[in-house]
Amino acid sequence: MLLSNLIHYLVLPPINLLLVALVGLALRRRWPRTGRWLSRGALALLLVISTRFVANLLMAPLETTPPLTSEAARGAQAIVVLSAGVLQSTPEYNGDDAPDSLALARMRYAAKVQHETGLPLLVTGGKLNSTQAQSLAASMAAGLRNEFRTEVKWVEEAATTTAENASDSAAILLPAGIRRIVLVTHAVHMERAVLVFRKAGFEVVPAPTVYFSHGPFTPWQLLPSASAFSVSYYAIYEWIGLTWYRMRH
Repeated sequence: MLLSNLIHYLVLPPINLLLVALVGLALRRRWPRTGRWLSRGALALLLVISTRFVANLLMAPLETTPPLTSEAARGAQAIVVLSAGVLQSTPEYNGDDAPDSLALARMRYAAKVQHETGLPLLVTGGKLNSTQAQSLAASMAAGLRNEFRTEVKWVEEAATTTAENASDSAAILLPAGIRRIVLVTHAVHMERAVLVFRKAGFEVVPAPTVYFSHGPFTPWQLLPSASAFSVSYYAIYEWIGLTWYRMRH
């Protein structure tokens, strides 16, 4: 897990670009032109991906799965919602862990789908680190039951990757005769999730939520912002993950 987290930080912005900029600065004494090109180029790229316009360009090709329709959901036997992140030791919840904004978006849409279809729901996700009080799935299940008034039938608490979400969900659902599922996750994450859930033996009905790249263009999208950088970060993370999953699976 430690090695995985280290690689995660090194290959994603801003750390990767800041490292390139530092290398450029180190090279400026011996190779000034190359050093300037590396340092200025890395900082310029960091500035560019901090604009919502570029973030949307990175996101749009990943968000091609259409929204769920009632016709597509017909014949499904269960809903599977994938976990995301966690807020630890939250003071407003008496120090308990709570789902982060990404997880809440998935929970909200999963609750909507469950209320409309009446299908039983499975939440999947383990612990991201040893300091978590409970698994991601357990905290999401509690939120779905208590705050969204949505019953959760199965809680899968071991998976730490999307591939494990699929295989561990299959270990619960396939023996029960459940093969056709409605899969809830972010639109940007859907292609990778569908890939591994189909490999695990499911017939998948995608139910994407949160389309980051949709919406009208405004001139403000050309200005850098922290929120735009976070969207670019998520898109780059997903491009890397999707490429790796395509090679591996």
